[in-house]
Amino acid sequence: HGGGKQLSELASKMGVQQTIINGRRVTDDATLDMAKMIFAGKINTDILAALRNRGTQAVGLSGVDGGIVHAVQRASKEVLNRATGEREQVDWGHVGDVVEINARLLHVLLDQDYLPVVSSLGADTEGRVFNINADTIAAEVAVSLQAEKLIILSDVEGIYLRPGEPETKLSRLTADEAEGLIRDQVATGGMIPKLQNIIELLRRGVRSAHIINGALRNMLLAEIFTDEGTGTMIVA
Repeated sequence: HGGGKQLSELASKMGVQQTIINGRRVTDDATLDMAKMIFAGKINTDILAALRNRGTQAVGLSGVDGGIVHAVQRASKEVLNRATGEREQVDWGHVGDVVEINARLLHVLLDQDYLPVVSSLGADTEGRVFNINADTIAAEVAVSLQAEKLIILSDVEGIYLRPGEPETKLSRLTADEAEGLIRDQVATGGMIPKLQNIIELLRRGVRSAHIINGALRNMLLAEIFTDEGTGTMIVA
């Protein structure tokens, strides 16, 4: 899990300016410290408490625990800023790119009927901690575990051709069609990395990915067990 909105709220309270480019956050020293507190602390604990309320035995982790997420620091690079239409050189700071998922600890917990709840931090072999996009980690874990599908619980009910117009929600997409949404700038903000990660995992063996609103009651059941679903399903 991530916690981008909560991190932005804390940064605003603390007076720490945030820079987000194409849905990805530049992470300076202060932002990394806040991410550790928010992701591995408050949000992870709140999720564990909610699961306990439902009778689920869960274990809270970050990607640093057990070397689950091995990452390297993202290199500075030139990107096209979709918000401005201009190319710029971006130093991402303490942002990591996933090199490998060590799923051993996850298998140990799952084999003993514990649910791992992993926050979106990772580290390199020197112990440097990085902020990593939660959808990226979720996709990499899904591939590592050879999952049949990945379900992303978001704060939106799927992908829309025109945001704010419910009748334009797309129930089903292919990976190629998802690429087209990014290319044509239909997908914006945090939806861009979501789709990029989904496209990648579909090409690495996961059969489908689903984006649904995790805040609404019974959305997961309806997505899985009804023909029409509730969100957007993306297939290879």
